[in-house]
Amino acid sequence: MNKINYDNLFKETVNSFNGEKKKLLLHSCCAPCSTAVLERVTPYFDVTVFFFNPNITESEEYYLRLNEQKRFLKEAYGETVALIEGRYFSREFFYMVEGYEKEPEGGARCNLCFDNRLLETAKTAKEGGYDYFATTLTVSPHKNAELINGIGEKLAKEHGVNWLYADFKKENGYKRSVEISKEYEIYRQRYCGCLYSKYAHIKTEEEA
Repeated sequence: MNKINYDNLFKETVNSFNGEKKKLLLHSCCAPCSTAVLERVTPYFDVTVFFFNPNITESEEYYLRLNEQKRFLKEAYGETVALIEGRYFSREFFYMVEGYEKEPEGGARCNLCFDNRLLETAKTAKEGGYDYFATTLTVSPHKNAELINGIGEKLAKEHGVNWLYADFKKENGYKRSVEISKEYEIYRQRYCGCLYSKYAHIKTEEEA
């Protein structure tokens, strides 16, 4: 069975607009990942960035990433890209993944986290009258684009708002995100967000 080419689906979608800009609510996991994604979507959409990441379980780290997101948007886009900050209670994440603490990175715990963040994005997009919702998550080479697009597709059907199929790591997306992050001197974290991913990263470095 052939894999779905989500980058081609993205191109087909935006080409169907015939120059008309649609409204997009873009979930952002962090400023570095948003850089290359915004570069790809802003020609086709009026974009609002949605920063909803209760998985960033240390508050100091959360506000560092949030402030870097705000700074990048202001410096790169001025007033043309808006920002919505979602609620932030790290205990929400811990309750959600209870029983999955020992799961490996990329396993069932991460799936729950993706679903939680995209669910809130879909609900916010529906309430705000957006044409589409999407996420920056697929720009990472460590994230499963098929899984994430599957979650987005399911939530789109449940909440009556269009999901923007994409695999933003394509077209050198991740490489471009590194380049733009260096240009704007954006803080680039070394783990996804939760304490479990932080511990996994530390363990990997110790074993290297």
